[in-house]
Amino acid sequence: MEMNESSSKVHNLFEQIEKSLEEIKYWTWSDLLVVLNHCQNLLPTVNSSGLLHKCVDSIVKRLALASEASPCQSTSSPDSSGLRLSTDTRSTDSFKNIFRATWWFEDLVSLKPYLVKMLTKSMVFQKFDHGVIARFLLYYQKSRFVTATQDEKREIMETVIEMLDSLDQRTVACKSLFGILRVALNLNIKKCCRNKLEKMIGLQLDQATLDNLLIPSPLGMDHMYDVNLVLRFIRSFLGTGFCRVPLIRMQKVANLMDLYIAEVSPDPCLKLSKFCSLVRAIPDSARESYDGIYHAMDMFLEAHTGLSEEDKRRLCYALNYEKLSSETCRHLAHNSKFPSRSAIEAVVSQQNKLKSLLEDTNQSKPFFDSPCSSVDTEIKDKREESCEQIVLYAGRLDFTNENEKLRANLQGMQCRVVELEKICKKMQNQMSKMLKSKLSRQNNARSLPRLC
Repeated sequence: MEMNESSSKVHNLFEQIEKSLEEIKYWTWSDLLVVLNHCQNLLPTVNSSGLLHKCVDSIVKRLALASEASPCQSTSSPDSSGLRLSTDTRSTDSFKNIFRATWWFEDLVSLKPYLVKMLTKSMVFQKFDHGVIARFLLYYQKSRFVTATQDEKREIMETVIEMLDSLDQRTVACKSLFGILRVALNLNIKKCCRNKLEKMIGLQLDQATLDNLLIPSPLGMDHMYDVNLVLRFIRSFLGTGFCRVPLIRMQKVANLMDLYIAEVSPDPCLKLSKFCSLVRAIPDSARESYDGIYHAMDMFLEAHTGLSEEDKRRLCYALNYEKLSSETCRHLAHNSKFPSRSAIEAVVSQQNKLKSLLEDTNQSKPFFDSPCSSVDTEIKDKREESCEQIVLYAGRLDFTNENEKLRANLQGMQCRVVELEKICKKMQNQMSKMLKSKLSRQNNARSLPRLC
């Protein structure tokens, strides 16, 4: 309206507005909410005077100073106001604490996404409790979705994800993040927001469950579940480096992945490359046993009967035979779906385990002559325990019954190798004799002219 100092020297409108804005800190809670709701559609005009920013900062300061009850009554509904100021002795302390921290949720749920973003940034700047902020954002998303259009839902979801990403990740439950993800998948949100959400989930992957990971694949994909999404979760989990992740968290993720691989392996549309990527995504040291991976491979081979021998060998490259139990090795030795070479490697690995147990037992034997009787008894107990383990282990292998044919083949191969080594030695001796005789003839030929 051009009512500044150049147009009016006494009472200009610009100075009056500035003076009114300085008195915002004295406004009531209800007045602040009324101003915010009325000014949501006037952002370009009102923002120039800083009215919205001052209202938001004032609201956050009121919330920070609130202790046991709200600083003033709510404008949302008479019932909520009365409940807020009441002192019900039947309520528990935990309910009171949650109620005191969240009493303002309903008052601010009508704000538009850009105002919620301003409010959240102001709360973070003023070191507000991140757990309370996260609960408000989740409450805001669920409440606004009831009457929002598809475009409004997309805007709300992108705002909530962006603001959750600015908080401490430990304050946002993994279950809540998966709930947001399932809703966001149908809204076609921005790729940057989706990447932020996937990263937040990946950092808490050890808190997830199998049901959380069983997300259907996008439209146009043949396989049943979204395997690529799970692989991105693992990359986010390992993004800080495998050495920095505690072993117990790695083992939880490894166990979770074994369950997931077993669930997706019967899918006939799952490609071999994706299956191998799932198995190799977790470092080998995080798995204590590969029995679950073997059984998943067995189901995968049963669903993919058309695989070539080369593809089967590629599949078995991801299997650590040293971490297979004796029962699993016995099953593998008679499993016709696996290549014959895999059965041989499984039996050889079990033999190596048995040899290592024997070597460990033999290494403790020289210490039995020690003069310290207490040490002798302790070592003897350990040796007896090792012997018992060897007997049990050898009994589990059961070479005499089930693997007799395979063991005979291995022995035949070993004998053949020994024979080949003997033939090579004979050939080497013959070659050395021929070289010696040739050298002697050359030397004799050179010495004849001298004699003449």
